[in-house]
Amino acid sequence: MSDIIVEHGTTSDGLMAARVDGLAYIAVPLKVGFSIVSGWKLNRPICEWSRSDVYCAEGAVADEVSFRAYIADIALHVRQRNALGRVDTILRVSTPWGMSQSATIYAEGIVFHSTAGHGGFKLDRARNAGMHPALRLSGGWYEEDAEWALVAAGYPDLFTYREQAMADRALRDWYPDAWEAVHGRTLSAAESFTRDRQQFARRHAKDWIVISAVRSSNHLGMVEALATVGGDRNSQETRRFLVRVGEYAAGRHGFVIVPAFHQEMTCLGIF
Repeated sequence: MSDIIVEHGTTSDGLMAARVDGLAYIAVPLKVGFSIVSGWKLNRPICEWSRSDVYCAEGAVADEVSFRAYIADIALHVRQRNALGRVDTILRVSTPWGMSQSATIYAEGIVFHSTAGHGGFKLDRARNAGMHPALRLSGGWYEEDAEWALVAAGYPDLFTYREQAMADRALRDWYPDAWEAVHGRTLSAAESFTRDRQQFARRHAKDWIVISAVRSSNHLGMVEALATVGGDRNSQETRRFLVRVGEYAAGRHGFVIVPAFHQEMTCLGIF
């Protein structure tokens, strides 16, 4: 794999930063740890960069050691990507998201298209037929937000280790049935966002789950929480409860009302 240039330094506003083959990364302090924010084509010396030069939050790290490890992982990804020999080109193709404005050929029959607003992969008939049945979408179009992971799982040799890991995480979280079919085992709730949400839904199917909440203007230090049974947003039956500001948090799948503890607003004579 061809080598690339990796630089570390400090920005003009005193932040840890790094450059990897044209990609810029700045570690922005949080209450705990740092947010990694990236930018593109910052050709100036790192000491002249500032927080305003980057705009895309990519993740978080705990300290300088983990920031450097993150940058090393990016460098490996770039080296592997360069070695894969992807070809950037322009193909006048109509996609489900509009006309293709640019394209990247990953291999014969596997092309990623970018449009004005979205993008995704197009697999030709032979390549799509070669996908595992659990990963295959009819028509061969795979959008870039989540369905791209199906392509990466189907043809892992065309993707970097970092991309493969991201695809595996996406499949576990959003396509657990497909992941289980490919790997031959069941995912636990701890391994998959969707499986965790399904378990939450089963456990709280008869409970009142908050679907929206606002800071109360009539009750100091309280949140007015609108809830439905099971968190069903299509339900016509709703109730409002008061929850202490310090207690309320939407959580991973929703806030569960405990009627014996959270007072219903109708019981207060407000409605």
